[in-house]
Amino acid sequence: MKKSIQKLISLGLMLSVLTLAGCAKSTQSSGKDAPASSSKEVELKLGIWPEATLTDDIKMYEKWTEDFKTKNPGVKVTPANYKYATDTFVSLAESGNLPTIFETWYTEPQKLIEGGFVKDITAELKELGWDNAMNPTIKELLSKNGKIYGIPRDGYALGLMVNVELFEKAGLVDANGVPKYPKTWEELAQTAKTIKDKTGSAGICILAKDNAGGWHYSSLAWAFGAKLEAQKDGKWVAQLNSPENIAAMSYVKDLKWKYDVLTADPTNEDWGTGFKALGTGAAAMYIGANDAVNQPTQVNKLDVKKLALVPLPAGPGGQYSLMGGTPYMFSAKATSEEVKAALKFLEIMGKAPVATDAAKAGMETDAKNRVANGVPVIPSFPAWTAPDYLKAQDEVVKKYSNVNMAFYNDYYNIIKQKDNLHLEEPKQTQDMYAELTKVLQAVLTDKNADVKKLLDTANTNLQKILDSQVNKK
Repeated sequence: MKKSIQKLISLGLMLSVLTLAGCAKSTQSSGKDAPASSSKEVELKLGIWPEATLTDDIKMYEKWTEDFKTKNPGVKVTPANYKYATDTFVSLAESGNLPTIFETWYTEPQKLIEGGFVKDITAELKELGWDNAMNPTIKELLSKNGKIYGIPRDGYALGLMVNVELFEKAGLVDANGVPKYPKTWEELAQTAKTIKDKTGSAGICILAKDNAGGWHYSSLAWAFGAKLEAQKDGKWVAQLNSPENIAAMSYVKDLKWKYDVLTADPTNEDWGTGFKALGTGAAAMYIGANDAVNQPTQVNKLDVKKLALVPLPAGPGGQYSLMGGTPYMFSAKATSEEVKAALKFLEIMGKAPVATDAAKAGMETDAKNRVANGVPVIPSFPAWTAPDYLKAQDEVVKKYSNVNMAFYNDYYNIIKQKDNLHLEEPKQTQDMYAELTKVLQAVLTDKNADVKKLLDTANTNLQKILDSQVNKK
């Protein structure tokens, strides 16, 4: 995007999402039934199918498929679990092997659009009346030249996940059993040390294996006052070696060498292993978000009542939660009929911006499945603004709530403050994360690592990428 982060925030994403601004068009009905008839059978390749280990989730999708086929007999549904990966995406797209619908990250749409890998779905959205039910800034992230190429699955804001059992063992809960979580990054170091000393478990799991390391680290850097990228004189400039970012990276180094509160080898920790560490009690804290509460619980068997999600700590530069989410996008080779079928399937899942009987049934099915699998049923971070849809979501959450919301309320309260939410850095984001992860790996494996020198190198590398990929245009 050509706009700065601050300008994006000023568009009102945070207020409109979390105060449920009523300016959006209500979409009580999708206005359409089955996709338009065709003489040729339509194949819907569902790249959003659950992974094989989530057997109950698969049963849920199979039930949705039965419901879908009853209403859409001319559509063949083909399960196709797909995990977006930057190193394999292009080859899959160019060979025509992308599923009809798939999930990616909000850092990716503009690259996928420019590459011609995803389909313009503007006409299909307009036909359903969904084009104006999307949060304006998210809509911009998924659009180019007035055309829309995707829709949001959801949004998230990073917080701090807490293993309540370990906080209990360390004596870090109040009279009501609510965790006494750290409010600042300095407090986090002390809290982590207390937990390590009293339980033997790591205080916190920090990632340093792949790009997720740099992704998590961004919120910490912002809290120390760092601005990792800036636009100056019309060009994008890397700022990874600023004094503020040097201080933030030095803090991470201290977590390893001064406080000794990390898991055994952070360079082996990725997004999935972090949740495993938290869920199994190997670590007491981990950076995570509302959209991934199934990972420590359902996937790694932490009791649903022993997980808390609290705000990220504040630093000398403030408190920031990286805001992002997961969009659905569609293969450029998909036909209009296939796109319409995918959108109709999302309605049956309860993931469309409508409050039809089918959509509400999908929401309830999902909530029941969460309860059955010990997954917290908590409010979403919605990326749609249709009031009837949001009301239906809220009613389902209240009906099926299975957690003590005192473990979550502070998180939701702080992300309602628009100034605390921070979009990901806008240019060559994954390249930036990769450079930051290299530095994390160095400082967490070498006690004598020179933080400034490492960040100087990372900054030079990122600037070369910005100059070749962004500034030359």
